[in-house]
Amino acid sequence: MNRHLSSFIARDVVDKMVFVTGPRQVGKTTLAKSLNERFRHPLYLNYDSVKDRQRITNADWPSTHDYVILDEIHAKSDWKSYLKGVFDTKPDHQSLLVTGSARLDTFRQTGESLAGRYFRWRLHPFSLKEFLPHVASEDQALESLLRFGGFPEPLIKGTDSGRKRWQNQYFTDLVREDIVEFSRIHEIRSMRLLLEMLRTRTGSPLSFDALGREIGVSSNTIRSYIEILESLHIVFLVRPYHRNVSRALSKAPKLYFCDWAYVNDAKDNSPDSGARFENLVACHLLKHVQFLADSEGSSLQLHYVRTTSDHEIDFVLADENGEAQQFIEAKVGDTKPSSFLVKTAADHPNANSIQLVLRTPHGFDANGVGVRPAAQWLAALAA
Repeated sequence: MNRHLSSFIARDVVDKMVFVTGPRQVGKTTLAKSLNERFRHPLYLNYDSVKDRQRITNADWPSTHDYVILDEIHAKSDWKSYLKGVFDTKPDHQSLLVTGSARLDTFRQTGESLAGRYFRWRLHPFSLKEFLPHVASEDQALESLLRFGGFPEPLIKGTDSGRKRWQNQYFTDLVREDIVEFSRIHEIRSMRLLLEMLRTRTGSPLSFDALGREIGVSSNTIRSYIEILESLHIVFLVRPYHRNVSRALSKAPKLYFCDWAYVNDAKDNSPDSGARFENLVACHLLKHVQFLADSEGSSLQLHYVRTTSDHEIDFVLADENGEAQQFIEAKVGDTKPSSFLVKTAADHPNANSIQLVLRTPHGFDANGVGVRPAAQWLAALAA
């Protein structure tokens, strides 16, 4: 399947080194190799391969290669200095693409030695916009994504058993290989338990203290565990929005999984449960925001609203000045705009207030709120 980022990366890799980051098995290597046909002499090297590792260390590939892919390079201890040297000494005609997950993203926090040498692209699971060319309709695309998630293998396989087998192996490998790199062996049991607990808490403000008490560790330990899960692109946090929203004082972030099909709603574990649908919308909005940042330098931010009186709006998109651009509520079947969304729409006339509904045949406007079929609205996002 063609990926939405392919043409953008093909354009950028001619000018600078390109970093492609994202979760494991999201399709980074496949995307990188799909660009081979644009070059005459491509070369793929993976640092996890014993055969390739020495070649990478010595950087001894011929200058005739016009496109070099370095995969999993973050496993190399001095990868940042190494890439600086490779980029600064490569022939002008040679394009360099670097893929990886987890630690590769830390280049933004570790100095400026790569400044001006790279473009960054974040690859996400398939969204509705990206998957739509491969199915008959927007509704069919959304049904498949809800049921099987957006990771390529279970989505393409398209069976419940295939999704479950893939998830079991995926999360087992993450714990065994990646989480061990960040934490001590004796902590793995606690990390596994935390993962299971978080599956039932998606879309709810997190209490680190409560999670710590249930697992038997400190709240600071829970924070560090969730930071690891974020670094590995297993989960992401959406933080509260405060500006110009009366009494929106909640400080607790909400947590979502990058694989929304992994969400476990204790009340309703069907593919179109409220928790799974909200998680899918969160992933689509994050992909939209990060694509605009990577492609245009946009500073759009994703937040949510929750007041001290427990009124909530699922998502807010705010600009670089903190001004709300869109308030978004996700509902499975309720087409009546929530009273708090109606009030917020009145208080913020310059922002769009949207209620996305999974099960509705058509959209309409009511009390300053646009009620929209989810499939159509999500398909119109930037990525």
